[in-house]
Amino acid sequence: MCSIKKLTDKNFQKTFNRKVVAITQHLRAYVNHRIYIAESTGIIPKNMYNSTDLIDEAIVKFYEQGYDIDSEPLAIKLKLFKIVDTDLDTLFKKEAFHKSTFSTDAILHEELDGLEERYTVDEDFDFIMNEDLNDISYKQQQKHKHIFVYDDNDTSIANAFEIENIEHLQQKNMLGKFYASSPISISDIVDLFVFGKLDYEDIAKIKNIGPKRVEYILTLAIESIKSKLD
Repeated sequence: MCSIKKLTDKNFQKTFNRKVVAITQHLRAYVNHRIYIAESTGIIPKNMYNSTDLIDEAIVKFYEQGYDIDSEPLAIKLKLFKIVDTDLDTLFKKEAFHKSTFSTDAILHEELDGLEERYTVDEDFDFIMNEDLNDISYKQQQKHKHIFVYDDNDTSIANAFEIENIEHLQQKNMLGKFYASSPISISDIVDLFVFGKLDYEDIAKIKNIGPKRVEYILTLAIESIKSKLD
């Protein structure tokens, strides 16, 4: 049966729709965590956005843009992730002004004291200690930056990064420090890998960068977190 006839066949359409719905499991986990990160770092206000609305909008766009009813699940997954990723980027850029008006009521925990190690990622995706930075504007920006904590998400990230001692990870708040100090574009790639269950090639297609660059970013993230646990 040709694709045009399949589009008008209810059984084929139901089968295709089930493929789309099945993919939303990993899509929802990814979107939930991106919202959590954006709320925790003050990019968006708490409880203003939810994954259901964002995913529903993405699915509408998916159908409106046209689709191949013979598409394999992976092709559908990548297209949906691409739409959601673009929408989240647009949303975070639009709402970024909230970072300068971040209410103290939204802060989950006070910043770790000065004895603890802090690091960031430079423009070349290299991890460096904050005290090695000479840019005074950066230091002023970080002065009152707060670190948030994790709960069940620790397990997902620890498993993806093959970290065995989850309790140690939580005690040192390494994931909180990583997400709080990393640019949103870096943590996004980590979340596509951990919560989106995408490999290097798939992430590269969504972010329009090379697979080697994705591998480099994820390798640095994993090594940085693991090195602080030794």
